[in-house]
Formats: sequence, structure tokens, C-alpha cells
Amino acid sequence: QVQLVESGGGLVQAGGSLRLSCAASGSTFSISTMGWFRQTPGNEREPVALISPGGTRNYVDSVKGRFTISRDNAKNTVYLQMNSLKPEDTAVYYCYSYQSRDYWGQGTQVTVSS
Repeated sequence: QVQLVESGGGLVQAGGSLRLSCAASGSTFSISTMGWFRQTPGNEREPVALISPGGTRNYVDSVKGRFTISRDNAKNTVYLQMNSLKPEDTAVYYCYSYQSRDYWGQGTQVTVSS
């Protein structure tokens, strides 16, 4: 069983930055695909960024050039650095891990004011 605990959400003005962190339990972090999804009321959860065990990164087009996903295998932690935030980035952000099955964190609210 894998547990994911997010931190770092909050309220920020447009143009500002936030860094989300997700600490994972278990000994298989280094071989897991990790990522961040987000969800707004009435909408489906959408992928924002993914990072493979080898470090390959993928981003949704709307965040390319503004968000950076990274991982620290020694700390079992994945990060999402979010710069130049826009009001449309407002959502609940969920940490994601794939280790034979999907695992999800509890979510952290990010609110960007205009």
C-alpha cells in the first residue's frame, strides 16, 4: 500500500509562485511514475504533469513553460514548481503514483486570485 501526502497549496496572486510537495510511503518510489492532476468543481480530474522513473517529463500544454515537475528519490518526494500562476490554475491538485495500480493523495487547494 502506498500513501501520498501533499503539501504546499494555498492562496496566491496572479503571477505568483507556489511549490507543491508530495511525500510517498513505501520502498518502490524510485521505480514509480509520479505526477500531479488537478480538478475543478463539475469537471473531470486532468493530468498536469508526469515524471517517469527515469526522469522523463510530460506536461499539459496549458502549463508548459510555467510549471516544473521534479523528484527526489532519496526523499521519496515529488514536487511541482508553479510559476506565473493564472486564475485558471485554481483547482484542487492531487498527487499521483503508479505502482501496478493508481494511487492518489488527498488533494491540496490552490487558489490564484486576479
